[in-house]
Amino acid sequence: MRILILWASLDQPNLGVRALAVGTRAVAAKVFPNAEIQIQGTGHGDAPTSLFMSRRGLLKERVTGAHGLFNWLASFDLVLDTRSGDSFADIYGLERLRNMSRFPEVLHHLGVPLVLTPQTIGPFNTRRGARMARRALNHARLVASRDARSAACAARLGRPVDVESTDVVFAIDHPPVATTRDVVLNVSGLLWDDNPHVDAARYRRDVLEIAHRLQAQGRAITLLTHVVGPDESAGDNDRHPLADLQRELGEVEVIVPQGADALDQVRNAVGSARVVLGSRMHACLNALSMGTPAIPLAYSRKFAPLLSGIGWEHVVDLRGDDVADRALSAVASPRLQEDVIEVRRRADRDLARFTDALG
Repeated sequence: MRILILWASLDQPNLGVRALAVGTRAVAAKVFPNAEIQIQGTGHGDAPTSLFMSRRGLLKERVTGAHGLFNWLASFDLVLDTRSGDSFADIYGLERLRNMSRFPEVLHHLGVPLVLTPQTIGPFNTRRGARMARRALNHARLVASRDARSAACAARLGRPVDVESTDVVFAIDHPPVATTRDVVLNVSGLLWDDNPHVDAARYRRDVLEIAHRLQAQGRAITLLTHVVGPDESAGDNDRHPLADLQRELGEVEVIVPQGADALDQVRNAVGSARVVLGSRMHACLNALSMGTPAIPLAYSRKFAPLLSGIGWEHVVDLRGDDVADRALSAVASPRLQEDVIEVRRRADRDLARFTDALG
């Protein structure tokens, strides 16, 4: 059996996308232990051409077959479409949604069954976005959401999900790690400068206030990057804020995961912490899956429904008031350790629903 995992990657700078690749592969290998599994993201991968995101390239390939892309796609028995976890929406622009939505159509015509793996579905704020989403949903043999709000969105589009589950990060091995760090802080380069999600100046103030107040309490802070691109001056890169943070916070430990085992480095780092504060959702999900309490500093609607579904209510919405007060109150909650144990139990149960449905 041949399985393709689509829109995830093992070498993406965004380690959340790597977690999706590793977690989805773990689920697929559990259900189909003898399968050959390949992975293709938005860039280089196992496909015979890098024209995956190019409409013109796909049209030319359909006519010429020069790279064998359509024969390659037809060779799979099953395609697991991750949509990079949260790209099945139009909030990142219609072009991204359009590029990814071509493949359910192609696979439908090739007769290859497609599964939408547990992911965020929506929001779709445009008619064109909703139309594309409806067609993609209707071409899927199995549709899974990772939260109830996404399931409701699919139902409004006329194609209810087959199963409500949770994020596949919980399928990744989670060996115990000794607690050697106190507070691990992940600051998002996406939010540090002007962005469509939150007020960047306010975000910087809130993050620095949280960090300064933790230091005043005697807490030791470790800075962790979770999206690690090659250029630290680029916006959507968590290395970007490091110089500002180190200037403000003084000598603190900094972890910049690199190389093929960068995801393992992140999981070991968050596993070693007493608590994680993170603006990247998968920095927090990696922590929770390792048994470490995590306080998400949430900037979009993908955070709260997913986390609430597995019983984790310690979420701070950056778009609300008194962010620093709420974050510090969450860090001090006496329920963190008790609740994180329950999260692991519920996540395993919810993920088993998808595994059973996939089987």
